[in-house]
Amino acid sequence: MKNILFDYMTRLTSLSEEEKQAIVNEIHIDEFKKGTVLFRQGEVPTKCYFILKGCIRQYSIDEEGREITSNFYTEEQAIAIINHHKLDKSSDYTIACVEDSVVVVGDLDTEKDMYTKYTQLELMTRQMIEGSFSQVKAEFAAFIASSPEERFKTLLMKRPSLVDRVPQHQLASFLGMTPESLSRIKKRIHRDNN
Repeated sequence: MKNILFDYMTRLTSLSEEEKQAIVNEIHIDEFKKGTVLFRQGEVPTKCYFILKGCIRQYSIDEEGREITSNFYTEEQAIAIINHHKLDKSSDYTIACVEDSVVVVGDLDTEKDMYTKYTQLELMTRQMIEGSFSQVKAEFAAFIASSPEERFKTLLMKRPSLVDRVPQHQLASFLGMTPESLSRIKKRIHRDNN
């Protein structure tokens, strides 16, 4: 599994082979079972995550007690913990494994030490966060302007594996519709394609 991270660093940095190997040797990789909660909404996160294998969901509970799915993270995606702007530093989301997952687990307290030691690592992390932020902005703008059916078609084009990897009610929440509406849309698209 560490070779996935090694390849990722090769694509995004100019670190030497020795530096990449040293980083890979220092990191901690953990395996989590499906259903494991990495942290809950309201808790102060102390770790950051990079998915090597599996699928992890980000969701929040609204005032009426409904789970609202806001993202799914899969292979080669980082879960950025950006809550330093809040006074209490608590998370607005719960992060939980949808599948058995293999994840690089970083300690937020030691992250700065790693950046001091390997400046290219900080650049790589910043590029990952900037890329993710740009993608989220674009997806949100498209989400607002599109119909539920268009959202599902976009998902089929950009992240088709999610359809088979996550429960339908979570996928429906992510797409901003009910599971029943998602089921009707899937049937209509299937019928139109045949």
